[in-house]
Amino acid sequence: MINSTDFAKRLKKIMEFYQLSSSAFAERIHVQRSSISHLLSGRNKPSLDFVLKVTKEFHDVELYWLLNGKGDFPKSISPISESTYPNKISTSKEKVSQKSFEPPLLSNKNIDRIVIFYSDGTFNEYLKEVIKS
Repeated sequence: MINSTDFAKRLKKIMEFYQLSSSAFAERIHVQRSSISHLLSGRNKPSLDFVLKVTKEFHDVELYWLLNGKGDFPKSISPISESTYPNKISTSKEKVSQKSFEPPLLSNKNIDRIVIFYSDGTFNEYLKEVIKS
């Protein structure tokens, strides 16, 4: 369960880091200003859609940190180079490439689940089917 008071503190920290007022922050993630006010006051808890909008717009915000306060903000620089992901997923300001994404080879690892999040806040989950003989 998300602690509303702690979430509000992390939201304020993000706005201070990017030097944004509540209304500028709301505009940036495409939500109503009242949504930000209600979250900051602790009146409302954040929706999944809200959280995803924040992490999509502000790449320095780690999802786990935003929800639980554990992790780093801003994100520490990843040791993985861009050459690891040659078909990098583009940001909202870049033109979307039609190239297919090929994940790096994972030694001795099997994929059990894939979750795809859509911009409208919905998602699809694909589970590995286990075949028993």
